[in-house]
Amino acid sequence: MTTALFAGSFDPFTLGHLSIVNRILTFVDEVIIGVGVNINKHYCFPTEERIQRIQAIFAHNSHVKVMSYEGLTTDFAKTVGATILVRGVRSCKDFEEEREIATINRQLSGLETILLFAEDKYTNVSSSIVKELMHYGKDISEFIP
Repeated sequence: MTTALFAGSFDPFTLGHLSIVNRILTFVDEVIIGVGVNINKHYCFPTEERIQRIQAIFAHNSHVKVMSYEGLTTDFAKTVGATILVRGVRSCKDFEEEREIATINRQLSGLETILLFAEDKYTNVSSSIVKELMHYGKDISEFIP
């Protein structure tokens, strides 16, 4: 069984993230969405709410699990039995940084790390951009599932 871990803080989970998860599901048996928790980071939504929102999106899909974790993604990957780590890439300018992180993840865990872009229309929309739009009271419905 091939299990992929797609990890991040996902605050909020965007259509770009959904696009990446759907792409992952075309080549693995199971996707674990790891919702990162860092007590030093300010989140828009509490951890439980982030998890519940993502679970609701995938309620119909038994091949997707949502879990929270603290610490290193590579340690969490070992804990949940992931065989592949997936990192989402928002834009070409992020690609080099993500590739370096992927190399470090491979070295730390020995697991293959795959970089995936979201669909073209969502590649430049990140959680931080959506969070900023929310802060200013803007309509974010076109960015979140």
